[in-house]
Amino acid sequence: MSRYDDIINLPHHVSKTRTPMSMENRAAQFAPFAALTGHDAAIAETARLTSEKPELSAEELDKLSRRLVYAIEKEATIRITYFQPDTLKQGGSYCQAEGKIKKIDEIDGLIILYDKQFIPLDCVMSIEGNLFNDIEL
Repeated sequence: MSRYDDIINLPHHVSKTRTPMSMENRAAQFAPFAALTGHDAAIAETARLTSEKPELSAEELDKLSRRLVYAIEKEATIRITYFQPDTLKQGGSYCQAEGKIKKIDEIDGLIILYDKQFIPLDCVMSIEGNLFNDIEL
């Protein structure tokens, strides 16, 4: 004889004074609960890695300047690697843009490509392209 033999066959109780809970409300009481909203996002942000911006030597800056002038003269497609500072934490990441240079905005310090990309001059790390294969700049 089991411990529940006396109640196992009793009918299911239905209250005479209260209306039964809807299935939707009954399911809602078992919905997941996040006590620390935003905690996962904060952990992910902390774990996100950034790089420090390297300082280029005067020789490297001079080389970039010569390549920039040469690319403008030849109206060639180039690939620019630049450092994008992070808006939320110290450091940043490296990005690449490819295209033809439309103009250099010396006032705002920007390289403007024909496809309307804006690249800060002081963040440029390298300028590459096929036009530099045959010439030493």
